[in-house]
Amino acid sequence: MTTTGSPEAPAPSGAASAAERKPLQLVATEEARFRELFEGHFRDLLGYALRRVGSPDDAADVVAETLLVAWRRQDDVPVDGTARLWLYGVARRVLANHRRGDRRRDRLAERLRLELDEATPDPAEQVGSAAAVRSAMNRLSADDRELIMLTSWEDLDPKEVAAVLGVPARVVRTRLHRARSRLRKFLGDAFETDGHVRDDTRPAEEER
Repeated sequence: MTTTGSPEAPAPSGAASAAERKPLQLVATEEARFRELFEGHFRDLLGYALRRVGSPDDAADVVAETLLVAWRRQDDVPVDGTARLWLYGVARRVLANHRRGDRRRDRLAERLRLELDEATPDPAEQVGSAAAVRSAMNRLSADDRELIMLTSWEDLDPKEVAAVLGVPARVVRTRLHRARSRLRKFLGDAFETDGHVRDDTRPAEEER
């Protein structure tokens, strides 16, 4: 990460409300101390974070959170020349919290993946029927395919489909009955007598 000039010290969250409750001279002193801390150790702290996380964005988050702790705990910041080491200690705890959060997210993602695997049929077991449905659907006209998809995949009833398509519900019912009849026929045709799926995915001509 390349920086030009001295970085501007951030305005920590909650600073304004805290300032309203403190004498102006004390606030000015605290802000001056924080600015000195920021300007003196920002680059070292950023380098520390960059060498321990996977991206500059993550490093920036670590630095920002570390400096926020420093602002809130200014009285704990050493004045004997070891402030940088104190900041490293804070950053180390911030990193540990981030990593625990990452591990929790990873465990949640793994649980979700396992649940999805259990809920989803094995593709190897479903390939024949899936190919048959795909072949049959592709042989339908575009209008018939849309009717089947709206009712079977989107789980809409004829009145809802009528609202989507902008046609009367009675028209939807008639067209849907015909579309389902064609689909059943094409599904029956999708398999040859030896059980293999026909390689016929040409869409039918549009209904006139």
